[in-house]
Amino acid sequence: MTIKPAKRYLLGYDVGSSSVKASLVDSQTGQSIGSAISPDQEMAIQSPKPGWAEQDPELWWQHIKTATAKLIQKSKVSSDEIAAIGISYQMHGLVLVDKNHQPLRPSIIWCDSRAADIGQQAFNDLGHQICLEHFLNSPGNFTASKLKWVKENEPVVYSKIHKMMLPGDYIAMKMTGEISTTKSGLSEGILWDYKSNNLAGLLLDTYDISSELIPVAHDCFESTAVLTTKAADELGLKAGIPISYRAGDQPNNAFSLNVLQPGEIATTAGTSGVIYAVSEQPLYDPKSRVNSFIHVNHQTSNPSYGVLLCINGTGILNSWIKHNLLSDRINYDEMNNIASSIPIGSDGLSIFPFGNGAERIFENQNPGSIFYGLDFNRHQSSHILRAAQEGIVFSMNYGFEIMKKMGIQADTVKAGHSNMFLSPLFREAFVNSTETVLELYNTDGAEGAARGAGIGSGVFTDTKEAFSGLTQIDTIYPDKNKIAQYKEACNLWMDKLNNHVLNK
Repeated sequence: MTIKPAKRYLLGYDVGSSSVKASLVDSQTGQSIGSAISPDQEMAIQSPKPGWAEQDPELWWQHIKTATAKLIQKSKVSSDEIAAIGISYQMHGLVLVDKNHQPLRPSIIWCDSRAADIGQQAFNDLGHQICLEHFLNSPGNFTASKLKWVKENEPVVYSKIHKMMLPGDYIAMKMTGEISTTKSGLSEGILWDYKSNNLAGLLLDTYDISSELIPVAHDCFESTAVLTTKAADELGLKAGIPISYRAGDQPNNAFSLNVLQPGEIATTAGTSGVIYAVSEQPLYDPKSRVNSFIHVNHQTSNPSYGVLLCINGTGILNSWIKHNLLSDRINYDEMNNIASSIPIGSDGLSIFPFGNGAERIFENQNPGSIFYGLDFNRHQSSHILRAAQEGIVFSMNYGFEIMKKMGIQADTVKAGHSNMFLSPLFREAFVNSTETVLELYNTDGAEGAARGAGIGSGVFTDTKEAFSGLTQIDTIYPDKNKIAQYKEACNLWMDKLNNHVLNK
């Protein structure tokens, strides 16, 4: 029998663009013992110009401190009992710091579109096949292209850069005083060359960016530094706790669902909507509409890749409707109930949720969110609520079809019981549109980060032990009587998308 150490609790953080969540997992039972979120309302995203999206990195740190204080107070756990810390973070963001580790500008976050043209130019200049063979992706609107944008447009800022980081790297730096990244993180920034198994020198040379700006890279499960006294004082924790896991939110979401083997698929629908499939092969879409990155458990001798479909505008559409059209008069559960009163197809109203930056599935077009077919004499707010959820699902299914053409096949998809998947209507629309079985689990990104910390620190001996407390709470099957109705509604939505929304 494994003897557990005295420090039995694992602390995980999920640093999103809308909120920060902190969770504690008991390593002896495998169960979550509590969680806390900050802020209570969604964090603001600043948009100084159309297509831009920025956040102050210090804002994330402030909310980490608040969420930690809430969690410790609620759980009554002593920080002496915390064995390790794990970090999950919003992917693709760019954080720049000077030699004093101070941010030089707001973070250019994942849904910012300003660098799309830069990435497309590099895709053309280097050659599509070269990029796909070496990077598995177009440079696109990812982190490396955002850094090139700063070099071209903010030369004074660029001249002061000590290191560039991803959002999770910044949080780890605040905790440990050390700057590093992960190989998975470099791959999500299109800073990794799969052929040379090293930094993407081809792209760095094209962008005239020095490799000195890129932090040293570790594996996702690796204890490389510990919580400093300064950070511990700010967080109300004990110094010396190892930071032993770090991953982007979507690889981490898959990990939190124990999606680690080839052929397994995870999904989530928070601010953005994602379907994430694990493959042992370095797959790529010729048009880079779906993207491949290094998965959390990747090893050179045992490769593991995550094939990621991302729709930028999903839960943010539902949130926008709640705050702007409904003036926060009702909560999300009530919105779901009202939407369910409307039949499949929303009586001809279609909503396209693409209002959160350039969409990769459309080769970085930014069509914006569109309400199509709105009839003032027939449609009410209930139709809008239903059409929004259907539009999100149909857009995810659009991308899922691209994944299938890449060779991704699965009958079952796993999701955490959170965000849009809290909605019975959304779950129904998802399984019948994709024609997959949906397994629902009692977990989220913060719990996943905590379990990852347990593996990285050696508290758990293997993934089987780490996921002993993961519980499947429901299974939703497609309904053959509804598949045809959803297919008809989805086809009508697709016709409007192709004929009226996209520039083809």
